[in-house]
Amino acid sequence: MDNRHILELLNDAESALRENLHRHDLDPNARAHMERAVSHTREAYIATNEIGKARTVQRLVGDLDKADRLIAKLRGLRPQGGNVKSIRI
Repeated sequence: MDNRHILELLNDAESALRENLHRHDLDPNARAHMERAVSHTREAYIATNEIGKARTVQRLVGDLDKADRLIAKLRGLRPQGGNVKSIRI
């Protein structure tokens, strides 16, 4: 299997995951896994297409955890009654 085919499959996987994230009836646990899977799929694309430029799995997970903590902190700072759009990464 050549890199071009691998990149096509990774794009297809990412598209399918993103499409599922638009469902309103998705279990929160499944949504969390799919959100992480999108990040891992994108990083796999980078690792395949740009050798040496992708983060390690541990680094990616650490970065995602930092982003989750920041979003949780920002949500805690919301003004009461304010209409704030959700943040997506």
